[in-house]
Amino acid sequence: MNTKKNAPARKIIAENRKARYNFEILEVIEAGLVLSGTEVKSLRSNQANIAESYASFENDAFWLINSYVPEYTQGNRFNHEPRRLRKLLLSQREIVRLANSIAREGMTVVPLKLYFNERGRAKLEIALARGKKLHDKRETEKNRDWNREKSRLLRDRG
Repeated sequence: MNTKKNAPARKIIAENRKARYNFEILEVIEAGLVLSGTEVKSLRSNQANIAESYASFENDAFWLINSYVPEYTQGNRFNHEPRRLRKLLLSQREIVRLANSIAREGMTVVPLKLYFNERGRAKLEIALARGKKLHDKRETEKNRDWNREKSRLLRDRG
């Protein structure tokens, strides 16, 4: 699978690629998810979307809001709701620290990746982030374009 010896084997299901463009990522945390059986089966077929989702602190827990896991095709009447709230599994210390950061410093919690870890458990990589201003986004684009052009020049030179 992975070419590195000690790298964990991850099967990425969904990725929020715009998060790194729209937000300045300060800290990354791995969180578990409370899922039903049909949700896990639907995730195993790589059908999920976390692009418009975010995490919110309510009732002493973090919840993943607006994530999309489609209904399982072979599911029966016990199928899940596609856009339901999903509880994030974090330690109490992480919950308190994230909640304080959100309340005090005007930050937000955004999901970055949804994946299965090496043990086959569904995990969500969330980040404590601060929104970027328009000029920061332009700076990011400028750096990305320059790095792309630099790699082209180096590749053409030999």
